[in-house]
Amino acid sequence: MRNWRRFWAAAIVAMGLGVAPALADSGSIRLTIVKGGWFLGAHGGSGVLVFHGRRYPLSVGGIDAGLVFGLSKTDFHGRVTHIRAASDVAGVYGAGGAGAAVVVGARVIVLTNEKGAVLELQGRQIGLIANLDLSGLVISLR
Repeated sequence: MRNWRRFWAAAIVAMGLGVAPALADSGSIRLTIVKGGWFLGAHGGSGVLVFHGRRYPLSVGGIDAGLVFGLSKTDFHGRVTHIRAASDVAGVYGAGGAGAAVVVGARVIVLTNEKGAVLELQGRQIGLIANLDLSGLVISLR
């Protein structure tokens, strides 16, 4: 009888350890990013993360290497998943991309940082820009 109790206790603990990654949470995010360049580019902006009913202001910055011509502003909205705390959204996100906007265009992007946070963003891009580049996006809490 005693061995069965130990078995069930060990089984429950093992199942609990296996469920731990599923305890990650999600939040909503809004970012405004201005991007510009001539061959090499840069982008910067700000945003807000809403996580567990609290608002966390964000700063965004980065560089683009490749072919970048023009200037644009993109207002993104979406969600961030696989986070346990608001600070998990901070980090470096990398992406390769191609796009163009003549006055108004649409953008959809999925990015992951080194902590495993996943950004699923969509937005409206305004400006005159053409790009085929590798981008590094750095998000930090203000």
